[in-house]
Amino acid sequence: MRLDKHSRISQRKRKKFLPKWALRIGIMLFSVIFLSFAGLPMMARLAGPLDIPAPMPAALYDKNGKAIGKWRDDNRQWIEIEKISPSVKQATLAIEDRRFFYHGGFDLRRIAGAVIKDVGSFSKAQGASTITMQYAKNVFLSNDKTWIRKAAEVFYTMRLEINESKKDILEGYLNTIYYGHGAYGIEAAAKTYFNKPAGDLTLAESSMLAGIPNGPSLYSPLLDYSRAKERQRVVLHAMVKSGFITSRQADTAYRTPLALAHRHDTQQRTAPYFQDAVWRELTEKLHFSQEELASGGLRIQTTLNPKVQHDAEFWVNKTIPPYSGIQTALVAVNPRTGGIEAMVGGRDYQKSPFNRAVLARRSPGSVFKPFLYYAALDNGFTPATLLKSQPTIFRFDDGRGTYTPNNFGGYYAGGPITMSQALALSDNIFAVKTHLAIGMEKLVSTARRAGITSPLAAIPSLALGSKPVSVLEIARGYATLANNGARVSPELITKVTDAKGQVLYAWHPQKQQVLNPKLSFVVSQMMTGVFDHRLNGYTKVTGSTVAGELTHQMAAKTGSTSTDSWMAGFTPDLVAAVWVGYDKGEVISTYPDSGYAKKIWAHFMESALEGAPRNSFKPPKGVVSVSVDPKTGLRASDQCPGRPTYFVKGTEPTAYCSGTGQHPEKKEEKHLKKRSLFHWLFHWWR
Repeated sequence: MRLDKHSRISQRKRKKFLPKWALRIGIMLFSVIFLSFAGLPMMARLAGPLDIPAPMPAALYDKNGKAIGKWRDDNRQWIEIEKISPSVKQATLAIEDRRFFYHGGFDLRRIAGAVIKDVGSFSKAQGASTITMQYAKNVFLSNDKTWIRKAAEVFYTMRLEINESKKDILEGYLNTIYYGHGAYGIEAAAKTYFNKPAGDLTLAESSMLAGIPNGPSLYSPLLDYSRAKERQRVVLHAMVKSGFITSRQADTAYRTPLALAHRHDTQQRTAPYFQDAVWRELTEKLHFSQEELASGGLRIQTTLNPKVQHDAEFWVNKTIPPYSGIQTALVAVNPRTGGIEAMVGGRDYQKSPFNRAVLARRSPGSVFKPFLYYAALDNGFTPATLLKSQPTIFRFDDGRGTYTPNNFGGYYAGGPITMSQALALSDNIFAVKTHLAIGMEKLVSTARRAGITSPLAAIPSLALGSKPVSVLEIARGYATLANNGARVSPELITKVTDAKGQVLYAWHPQKQQVLNPKLSFVVSQMMTGVFDHRLNGYTKVTGSTVAGELTHQMAAKTGSTSTDSWMAGFTPDLVAAVWVGYDKGEVISTYPDSGYAKKIWAHFMESALEGAPRNSFKPPKGVVSVSVDPKTGLRASDQCPGRPTYFVKGTEPTAYCSGTGQHPEKKEEKHLKKRSLFHWLFHWWR
């Protein structure tokens, strides 16, 4: 009884004791936080004005350590704010920070509004950075999303607001913000886009430029004019809302034609599309700030193979005539590591810096079929599986939908063909039958695991590559097959060091086994059939026109739509994907445009693999090679010439071809027969 009473007294004491300590700790924490924030302005004032770092542009190096380029800091020109067109300042304030002159560096009203919108939409879509905050971040800080970096941004923002006038902050911002194409500051941007000084910019030109810093690769009128015009409309609407212009002025400015300058580089750059992709990677993925790249003295080691890059550019220029308006893109990847060894994003960087290898999305056509046939192998099919190739109306969605694909040229076998031959001839009927038979979601899953990240849909036409993807994605997916199912992440950068040699980033290649090694190898060997005349049927194998150019054994697939031509393939040492087409989706002619991708790919691969083993494919354990009759899918016999075909052990055909297609010959009988010359002549005559 006494123990119970004592226990109740102790509990009452603890209940009184805990709130007191919790209150004291809370007061202490609040005091520390309050004093810290209260002391920041004093520390910012004592620290004094900020100095813009001296330019030490980052340098790029290829995989051999040779310098290939620098961060383009030469296009930076400072101009006094009085010499900048008033419409530029108004447009910038309207779209970036309309209360700039009324806050002390932090727009609390805007921050509160952004928080409310983000909470309401369960996202982080709304931003609340002021011009002062952006200026501090762009010039003095990295893009890391860490609390330390955020705290530094707050301190630098205070330091700017306390020690600089609003006019000086706006001048600094307009002279350091990045407008794309190597242009830092409004003066450089005005000359880059309109070939005029910033003081002469019109309202239409100013509203166009003010929208670019939010996404230079998205809103540049030199890259995507229609998207840039939509962004200009947003800026003009913000100017009206801010009271800078009237609705009529905004409408007139939007309708005013813009005389864009034609960009040209005075100096030829090494692998310019590759370099642009590296800078994009550094800022968007590794979060280095533009000022770090412009002034930090960074050294960036890349994966670029100069010989492979030269081969890629040479064969693009040699294959496509100068007068042709068709475009192309090429990506070459080392499948063992994921290192991107070459990249071509277009035919002429000076005329068009848009990187079609990375940024463009186009329908891959039959280049997508290897992922389908991997899924088929994983669901009971083999290279010898037979399906009929004939005009077919497919029903799906419980009979509610129909789909009627056609083979190229309207040619069909009129009977059953093997999966190996279907891939080599690019038979669309076989592909769609397979797709529907195994379940359409299986292809989506396989493509995702292989490395395709663009939106896909479980629809019948996906078997024929109807959903657009990038050239880089196809190269990544094919690298997974070349690696026997081990996926690697394509990379451009191996190491980043600062001016003192300290390593800031180091790449460690990693593989993830995402597909079955045996099935991946079987698919790769099926893909060698596009060059093998023994698989000719109702039409020739799709790689027949370039098969004579190849000395190495390669796995590949062609692809074509009305607007796109593809060729992609690999050896275990190199993967390359090539796209050819028109930027605006014009229909490509059957000849000669449709043959460019094949020629570029074949000649490039042969050049790049010079000195490498002729055949570096090695089957994994559990895979066997069997001589198979291409027409029947049965094991070859004296009556039926065969072609070596790989199978997962236990799935290879056991019946032998009899020459009639009806009575397979047993293995024991084949070995017991002794055929005389007369016997052979008799069968030949018959």
